[in-house]
Amino acid sequence: MIKVEISSLTVLQNSYHRKILSNIFFDLGVGKIYAILGKNGSGKSTMIKSLTMLLDKNIYTTIGNVYWNNESIFQMNEQRLLNLRRKEIRYVLQDLNNNFDPLKKIKYYFDKSGSTAEQMSAQLKNYLLPDFDSISNLHSYEISGGMAQRLSFMLALLPNPNLLILDEPTSAIDYSNVNLIKLKLKEIAVNSNTALIVTQDINFAKEVSDQIAYLDQGTLSEFVDVKTFFSEANSMSYQNFLTSFEGLQ
Repeated sequence: MIKVEISSLTVLQNSYHRKILSNIFFDLGVGKIYAILGKNGSGKSTMIKSLTMLLDKNIYTTIGNVYWNNESIFQMNEQRLLNLRRKEIRYVLQDLNNNFDPLKKIKYYFDKSGSTAEQMSAQLKNYLLPDFDSISNLHSYEISGGMAQRLSFMLALLPNPNLLILDEPTSAIDYSNVNLIKLKLKEIAVNSNTALIVTQDINFAKEVSDQIAYLDQGTLSEFVDVKTFFSEANSMSYQNFLTSFEGLQ
């Protein structure tokens, strides 16, 4: 489905380019949850944005290619790329300010979705969000961070994308609703042709994902199944990575 072959990604800094990612190679299929772990600042968000060219070309330079069903994303024209992002590959970004325009009311996003009020009401109920009439006339800054994150998740799923990319999808959600998101992720993976890429904490990844990779020193490890990742038989590099996380005992 998606095949990533990024040799390097550099950022323009003080008039010179600094390499921040290298050797990012993976090939993912449908119906699974793929977790990417890494310390804060390791480049996870930058990496996932690079897959569909969401990074500013004036600042970032990517060498390599990303293939979507054998079609090069990096060679798509602007209209094809926009359609890809609207329908086939959807994001829920960690920075909620990038998920919503603060000048627009939530109703704007409902109208753009193409769903009826009845369909939207049912989805809002599924995600424990306020009813259609109540939330429609609010701006994103008038709802809590947890509501905004769940709403982003719900809206991203409406077009039934083939790939859903979530950057720390529970960072603003309270504990009771984290379990809801875990359940929804598993349901999507089992009951649809959607693949999911999730950057999240290690405990969340252990409970939800099918395969895990980690980003360390600008390079992504191979994706392996959860049992293998956490096995004592793993290499010392894995063990050093795992023990760097607090609360892993």
